[in-house]
Amino acid sequence: MKEVLIITNYYPPETGAAANRIFHLANGLNKRDYMVSVLAPLPNYPTGKIFSDYRGSFKNVAEENGIKVFRLWLFASNSKNKVLRLLAMLSYSFSLVWYFAFKKIPKTVIIQSPPLLVAFTAVFFLRSKKRKLILNVSDLWPRAGYELGAFKKNWAYRILKRIELFNYKKATVIFGQSEEIIEHVTSKVELKTCVLYRNYPDIKSLDSSNYKGPNDRIKIVYAGLLGVAQGILKLCENLNFEAIELHIYGAGAEKAQIEDHMRVHPEKPITYHGEISRELLHSELLKYDLAIIPLLKRIYGSVPSKIFEFSKLGLPLLYFGGGEGEQIISTYKLGWIAPAGNYNALNKVLSELKKEDFNAELRDGIKSTATTSFDFNKQLDEIISEI
Repeated sequence: MKEVLIITNYYPPETGAAANRIFHLANGLNKRDYMVSVLAPLPNYPTGKIFSDYRGSFKNVAEENGIKVFRLWLFASNSKNKVLRLLAMLSYSFSLVWYFAFKKIPKTVIIQSPPLLVAFTAVFFLRSKKRKLILNVSDLWPRAGYELGAFKKNWAYRILKRIELFNYKKATVIFGQSEEIIEHVTSKVELKTCVLYRNYPDIKSLDSSNYKGPNDRIKIVYAGLLGVAQGILKLCENLNFEAIELHIYGAGAEKAQIEDHMRVHPEKPITYHGEISRELLHSELLKYDLAIIPLLKRIYGSVPSKIFEFSKLGLPLLYFGGGEGEQIISTYKLGWIAPAGNYNALNKVLSELKKEDFNAELRDGIKSTATTSFDFNKQLDEIISEI
């Protein structure tokens, strides 16, 4: 039985696309008779505080669904202070080095990137001609950070660019979550094996036959991270609510600001439902007419995993993020598109929606397309030859 170690910064019970992505990968490999182990920090995302069940310890080891999960200490923080965020990443990197020093490492290691510094630590200490290092690149840092305004092109940015290039050069194989990521990597390093590995979910489709269509208003739902990149606060500020209502699920840096906005504007039909389990969320989503997937700015290389997850549930999509995601929505006829950052265009799209546009037949068509085209197990078959 072949051993595989997965090194990640996020893993359930943490929520979000990154944790779900690694969970599905680990679980999929385990079902294919790989001996899978996962290295992750003590759960803390997105709150920036160690979850209550894990406090008071420097490590936690558990077997979950046949997968051995090693959770290591870190200084947890989701502060906007860059020094504190850096300390959090460095503390987990330190824990990784400690683990590498005392544990036997398998010949095949999958490393999640970003965070760049965590990936760099793993690549730097585990690089060997006898070991296969697979770098799973889900976003292009530091470029994405610069496009979001988190970085300036100064000395720190140049250092991160060098770290990024080092990671690409020393990896044996690179998995990229978008065509743009593959294009970027191959422009930086030659003769590197690169594989497109989308964030397809390994989830069950749910019965949506009871869906009857909108009532008084079209019910729009956002479910995910309430972070700066998603721009949910700005969405609340700029949407025309004449014929719609907005329902929000999740947690993140903008949570308090969104709640403040709702208090100041009680006339707006916005409901915040908090953060719930992924399983419960999937059944809750079937209540809504349309899911919105926004990005504050078009981010090169980014393709939100919600596209694949929500369409698998049969939920029509309104994509407001630009880039490769637009092509996917258009190609597979999953819903509607508005140019990223253009709220006038977004409101125009919303004003043109008709209640009769939404019905069970539309959902069944989207679900059928997603089931056929975004098949997790078929994709896993394609990448297993590289593991």
